[in-house]
Amino acid sequence: MSQTVETLLHENRIFNPPSSFQNANVRDPHIYEQDFEGFWTNEAKKIHWFKPFEKLVQFEPPEVKWFIGGKLNICYNCVDRHLKTPKRNKAAFIWEGENGENRTFTYWDVYREVNKWAAFYLSAGLKKGDVVAIYMPLVPEAIFAMLACARLGLIHTVVFGGFSSDSLKDRLLDSGAKLLVTADGGFRRGTCIPLKTMADIALKGTTAVKKVIVVKRANNEVEMQEGRDVWAHDVLTSTDEIPCVELDSEDPLYILYTSGTTGKPKGLYHTTGGYITQCHSTVEMVFDLKDNDVYWCTADIGWVTGHSYVVYGPLSNGATQVIYEGAPDWPKRNRFWKIIEKYGVTIFYTAPTAIRAFMKWGTEWPESAKLSTLRLLGSVGEPINPEAWMWYYKYIGREKCPIVDTWWQTETGAIMIAPLPGITPLKPGSATFPLPGIKVEILDQEGKPVESGYLVISQPWPAMARGIWGDPERFKQTYWSRYPGKYFTGDGARRDEQGYLWLMGRVDDVINVSGHRLGTMEVESALVDHPSVAEAAVVGVSDSLKGQALNAFVILKEGFTPTNDHEAELKNHVVKKIGAIARPDRILFTRDLPKTRSGKIMRRLLRDIAEGRLLGDITTLADSSVVEELKSRYADE
Repeated sequence: MSQTVETLLHENRIFNPPSSFQNANVRDPHIYEQDFEGFWTNEAKKIHWFKPFEKLVQFEPPEVKWFIGGKLNICYNCVDRHLKTPKRNKAAFIWEGENGENRTFTYWDVYREVNKWAAFYLSAGLKKGDVVAIYMPLVPEAIFAMLACARLGLIHTVVFGGFSSDSLKDRLLDSGAKLLVTADGGFRRGTCIPLKTMADIALKGTTAVKKVIVVKRANNEVEMQEGRDVWAHDVLTSTDEIPCVELDSEDPLYILYTSGTTGKPKGLYHTTGGYITQCHSTVEMVFDLKDNDVYWCTADIGWVTGHSYVVYGPLSNGATQVIYEGAPDWPKRNRFWKIIEKYGVTIFYTAPTAIRAFMKWGTEWPESAKLSTLRLLGSVGEPINPEAWMWYYKYIGREKCPIVDTWWQTETGAIMIAPLPGITPLKPGSATFPLPGIKVEILDQEGKPVESGYLVISQPWPAMARGIWGDPERFKQTYWSRYPGKYFTGDGARRDEQGYLWLMGRVDDVINVSGHRLGTMEVESALVDHPSVAEAAVVGVSDSLKGQALNAFVILKEGFTPTNDHEAELKNHVVKKIGAIARPDRILFTRDLPKTRSGKIMRRLLRDIAEGRLLGDITTLADSSVVEELKSRYADE
């Protein structure tokens, strides 16, 4: 695999953990050497079990069971057990709305609110195993609704509040949800999103949903269907304490839909015991969480990052966390930094897409706030290029905060590859090593070990998805058919001479140009290295001579103008960084890229645009108009 000069330089540049982390480290460096069964047995002991498990794991791919025979409840682990400790009156959430409102909930407050939701679910006739759909803005009530499901053994499916009515309808029909939780509206960049109105459209033609509970958030006028719709403030009045249901370790917890390569969303479902064990473990390990930390993960709960690292992982560890409803640039581009300053955030976890946007906006915005409380930074969602890593390290962490670059997926449920602060020397752009208890391999097409190829997980892990809801054959074919007995991640990776792992993105983003395999991540990093480029996406397009040709979509920083000369300059820059083989055949300057609402670039759509194919599902996009604009411009040029 070809490598950029910049990447090679960073491979030889080591950032050792700050002395503050080494001196206060709660983990022994030999943790990496612990045996598989012993490690996960010890991690499971940190979780409260009503009944201890009898057997650690049973694995007959793709079927797996963890902590067999064990009984527990995730809501108990996230809320109730803290009430017997000083954390009872500790802040669990500090919530800030886009308009500046704020509310704080202690663990005792959360307990009371969750019991109100649980009492309502029971009054609505829901029973263990029923599905509840949650279509909400990022407000505390959405989290209470999730926790109440976990309390009763209900299965929740959270649908991101930015999704269309059609997307919501598809998920309601596929999951068979019996109750919908929504709000009159939510805010995004000063605009009210009419969630209840969109939910009403989605509900037409569905029959399973019998009750809709509506949270008043935006004082938006909505229609209420008699007998079906109720206002949350009218029905969440119970003062009863609803006991947690003792659940089997393998009872389902949630269904979460993720886009597939074909465009058809997959409803991945996770279970109880293994999921909470690994979420709890990774929050403690990767983020070095302490009682006095103020933790902020910027993800929405509509994504797996929000499930694992806003709700279940942090709460099971008794964290205090910031939750923010709105956009990072509203009303100004320093909103994130002012929130960090206001609440004294110590741990900040965000996406490379956001970091590259911050880079584009310039350093004056983070410099306008005091970020001295930060002690740890995290990255999630896709590989972070070395240039963005260095900017994050210098301008946000002020060269004193280690960066935990985390690799994982909706399917894995929890972080799989990441450095351990205080232990792992860092390399900009590398996710470093698999976490303890995780075993990965890099294989070629034939399944032989190689230094650069396909990333595979070769032994089970507790938080792994148990299947695709209602479609076990698709689950088997998608993840377990390429390498029998091993999980195919769909991502490319390579291992450098020191054993560090470098994630290269989806394997369908590995391009074969005249017999040379190039990772799109490498070409994108070379483009972003140019001082005029804010963000870039590269795809391979069928070419009769080369096999595949490189097409690049580039967003320029403010103050730079797209011209033919500029295109030639960028092509030459890539040649200088990588070599002539990586010269893009075509560069299209664009105002934006097609991204999901979690910030991931949909390169599948870029390939379809470049090759003139029909587009698949685009309902997961943050701004679908970008696709139409790119189609038009690509055809014109």
